[in-house]
Amino acid sequence: MAGHRKRELAAHGRVDRAAAGAAPTVEAKPATKDPLVIRHIEFLGGMAKADGWRPPPGLPEVAFSGRSNVGKSSLLNKLVHRRAIARVSKTPGRTREINFFAVNHEFLLVDLPGYGFAKVSKERKSEWGELIEGYLRHNPSLRGVVQLLDARHDPTDDDLRMFNLLADIGVPALVVMTKIDKLTAKQRAQQITALAAQCGVAEDQVIPCSAVTGEGRDDLAASLAALLAAPEEAE
Repeated sequence: MAGHRKRELAAHGRVDRAAAGAAPTVEAKPATKDPLVIRHIEFLGGMAKADGWRPPPGLPEVAFSGRSNVGKSSLLNKLVHRRAIARVSKTPGRTREINFFAVNHEFLLVDLPGYGFAKVSKERKSEWGELIEGYLRHNPSLRGVVQLLDARHDPTDDDLRMFNLLADIGVPALVVMTKIDKLTAKQRAQQITALAAQCGVAEDQVIPCSAVTGEGRDDLAASLAALLAAPEEAE
């Protein structure tokens, strides 16, 4: 994950995936009923190395990405209405593999290792970076990435590098602001504006979420459903 993030990300639309060379974002869609009913979910296994095991191609994949302490596992559990499909660890950086979950025999939810944890060695960070970037760059089944940001903090350099990578690859991105329950209404509005500006996306493309209260779960689910339903781009 290298280089300065491409600002073109902000100019691209929602599901229509406009203009080549940058990652389109997908607009959050309000939901009146559950747009993602989870009838079946199964853990398939973990990918530990860039050239290691992974599920055979076929089903579309949506990956979840974010810092080690962004609340990714808790949000995944809330999204699928399960208590522990993704492990919630008290020690950030514990997840070391790309974990694959088959949902309704229709698509895969992919939990990427959290990045940016300070206590992880440089060697381990490099290995994770190669694993994550290899997965994102060489995966014809990938339909999009849900990029998580902590509502309480500005994006880190690692977050911005991830936006740059997604723009470089041209992967559609959903931007989710986690832990929104930690902010007051005034702080929330200010932080949505600030995060959107810093990451180069429109404010209406940021989905505020809370794994504690469930806020934003249905908006995220609706956006995922729209992403999966969008026609694939021609090669």
